[in-house]
Amino acid sequence: MRNKIIAVNALIVLIVGLFSWALTRSALGTASDDAAQLSGDAKHAAFGASAKLQLDALRAELWISTRAAEPATLDAITRGTVSAQQEAATARCEALASAARGSLESAPSLVVLVDATGKTLGRNGSTLSRGDNLAVAYAGLKDALATGHSGSDIWVNKDSDQYLASYAPFRNAQGAVAGALVLGTTLNEELSRVSDATTGRALVLVEGADADTHIVAHSTASNPALESIVTSSAKEAIHNALESGHVTSAQVGDAIVATAPLAGLGSGHHVALVGSSPATLIENAKSLANPILGAMALGLVLVVVGGWLLGNYISQPISLLEEGLLTILNGQSDKRFELDHPELGGLAFRIDQLLNQLMGVEEDTTDAEGRVSQAPSQKNFSDAMSVDDRKSGATVEPGVDPTLARRLADELPADYYARIYREYIAAKQALGEATEQITEATFVQRIQDMEREASGKLGKAVRYQVASNGREVSLLAIPLA
Repeated sequence: MRNKIIAVNALIVLIVGLFSWALTRSALGTASDDAAQLSGDAKHAAFGASAKLQLDALRAELWISTRAAEPATLDAITRGTVSAQQEAATARCEALASAARGSLESAPSLVVLVDATGKTLGRNGSTLSRGDNLAVAYAGLKDALATGHSGSDIWVNKDSDQYLASYAPFRNAQGAVAGALVLGTTLNEELSRVSDATTGRALVLVEGADADTHIVAHSTASNPALESIVTSSAKEAIHNALESGHVTSAQVGDAIVATAPLAGLGSGHHVALVGSSPATLIENAKSLANPILGAMALGLVLVVVGGWLLGNYISQPISLLEEGLLTILNGQSDKRFELDHPELGGLAFRIDQLLNQLMGVEEDTTDAEGRVSQAPSQKNFSDAMSVDDRKSGATVEPGVDPTLARRLADELPADYYARIYREYIAAKQALGEATEQITEATFVQRIQDMEREASGKLGKAVRYQVASNGREVSLLAIPLA
């Protein structure tokens, strides 16, 4: 029995557990692998990062345009000698670099002042680049000097750092372009700030020309896997985005790569911001259902423990009954069961009764103090009433209270019989005697028979009164006239 209990309950737990695990795993997989939503989220993240990068460039451009229009900028290049111009330009760049740290989100790494031809007059933090012609290296700056319009660009130079550069020309008193101020932020640092403010994931900046694309910069939180994807698996998808100018996404393995072209940057070349996100809304979503398997295993352990305890609770008394019956069959006819068990104790008692009846053994119905424990039968009741009857049949002694006789005679029969029944039962119970088998109808019938018998002996009508002496209950006949 024990094994059957364990097997049935274990099978139920196993079926429910595996079914719950399969349903949960399937639901999580379906919910987390929505391709349309994943693609849309990746595009939005890449577009947000590109917008943030271009917004930073625009803010820097506006700020440097204001500073370029200040008289101190023009004054730096109007000194009498080249050496004086270079010193004044360097001092002006240092001052602007310090001022930018408190005005812009990111401190600039480069502040340069160039003349109308694009030659460097001075820069912050160094004197080595004096005389370098930046207009030759960067077409955007050359156009700005020619048109007098400010702008921003991605400066990529294999021999120096890569910058997010903003530049603003300034004019002399005659209205001609006299030079320009350039403010640049290292691309890797800028991408890291953009990543922290938007996607929170690694970003790379790519540059492409024709079918060739290569990585220009990446955020501090670099992702070697992303860089590998950009230069291999996603190369064609990135090139298509650069050519079309639209934000695109493509799934590569277990990642979705999104490319957002930087339309406002990259004069003379194509640049784009590339990011990746997992190809699932919830990483390892299906593994989230695995705790159900752990709960199922715990349930199986509890089933085994519970089944073992329950099996012992039932099987042990059954074994005792089986062994006892076998003993009786082997000749020990006086064998009886004394089983104290909430569920099987009653069965053992009935088996004892059955054995007593089959073997003709009178059952002991007294309790530990020798009192009869079984309720009185109809015969017992009749015998008790006979004793009372013998008392009632005796000649009534003189001196009966006439008031009691009149009161009994005036009492309606229904009230009289109901009252005397209640008094009789109450007196019996007060002596500790059982009264469950004494019904009112039987009692009233017996009283009426006794009244007719007593009336025949006394020659007058009688009614009975209940009396008790503390040891037994008697019924006394009271003549009515």
